[in-house]
Amino acid sequence: MGSVRAETVPLFLLLGALFCSVFPQESRALRHRHERLTNATVLRGRKQMSSCNLFQGRWIFDIDGAPLYDSSSCPFINPEFDCLTYGRPDKQFLQYSWTPDNCPLPRFDGMEFLRRMGGKKIMFVGDSLSLNQWNSLTCMVHASAPQAKYSSVRNSLVYSVTFEEYGVSILLYHTTYLVDIIREPIGRVLKLDSIRGGNAWKDMDVLIFNTWH
Repeated sequence: MGSVRAETVPLFLLLGALFCSVFPQESRALRHRHERLTNATVLRGRKQMSSCNLFQGRWIFDIDGAPLYDSSSCPFINPEFDCLTYGRPDKQFLQYSWTPDNCPLPRFDGMEFLRRMGGKKIMFVGDSLSLNQWNSLTCMVHASAPQAKYSSVRNSLVYSVTFEEYGVSILLYHTTYLVDIIREPIGRVLKLDSIRGGNAWKDMDVLIFNTWH
């Protein structure tokens, strides 16, 4: 028994030494290889996004595509944008999706949007195009989180919807002109050096402007 034990101890020490000297090197090599692959993947992703113009593309008809929201169940939509309720007979116009030329555009995920934009204020500023986009975004988010508690306010200039659990506010500053119009003896005058309405935009995290005026 004594001789067996004497032979076993050196063998154990030898194996331990080999384990400590060899495996850490292999582990470091594998870790460095993983880091190189990860960095290469990140760089490829960044290069693809930097070379992708999301605004250059076309509308593609998707026969299997499903609309992102049902206008009849959206509490925020303006009547003039609820085509089906007011008699449009077809639904094909709902199956078009915007597709950039050089990169894929993932389908909108309202829950992911709320998580990413948590605690932020988003404001559309402009005319009827801004109103249309505000309707679309609020309806798409509501369709993804129909049980989420929200509050909404409307006055002559500002519409807002706040998804309270996430602290996300989506607002519209409805205006035909970005600059001010004032009344003078000659009539209404467009003041290109005055944007008093801009006070309503100051605390926003994201601003989207749509106007040609």
